[in-house]
Amino acid sequence: MQQQAALAYQQTAKKTASPRELEASLLSKSAAQLQRIRDDWDNKKPELDGALTYNRKLWTVFMTSVTSDENPLPTLIKQNVANLGIFVMNHTISTLANPEARRLDVLININKELAAGLRTQQNQDEEAPKGAHPAL
Repeated sequence: MQQQAALAYQQTAKKTASPRELEASLLSKSAAQLQRIRDDWDNKKPELDGALTYNRKLWTVFMTSVTSDENPLPTLIKQNVANLGIFVMNHTISTLANPEARRLDVLININKELAAGLRTQQNQDEEAPKGAHPAL
């Protein structure tokens, strides 16, 4: 199943302008799913498992990608993303075991903040003079 998610991620990445924009878009999609459930908890709670599963698969792909030897990111950034991913996984398990609407807030915020950071970096890369090296 993880292999299917990684394959879908790679195929979609080929169709988009930027891997960062794809990652930001997927994080935003997951945050929006979780937010809809959070906002209408009594009616949308049955959708929680599917939304958390989607988010978990997304983070599994991120963690696998960021920790690969081929990933050019600096080691510290790779470690930080991997640690954040571990936190997301643990919090997801905890939320499944004890479902409460407020427990979604942290996952929503992490996804939104990371998506915003990826988009900011993408914009900075696009505005950099030709020949300049991007920060990441």
